[in-house]
Amino acid sequence: MDHSETGSAKSPVAAEALALVSEALGRLRYGAIQLTVHDGKVMQIDVTERKRLTD
Repeated sequence: MDHSETGSAKSPVAAEALALVSEALGRLRYGAIQLTVHDGKVMQIDVTERKRLTD
């Protein structure tokens, strides 16, 4: 990771990605969140939700 990216100032794209991941974590009960990264930037967020059925 580039040292300039480790500071507290985040790019608008990074801030948006963090907000989307946080939102997905907040609503997900069972499942997975997968991030696709190209050139050090989050390009895609996939959320796979699992529904648990009871008898």
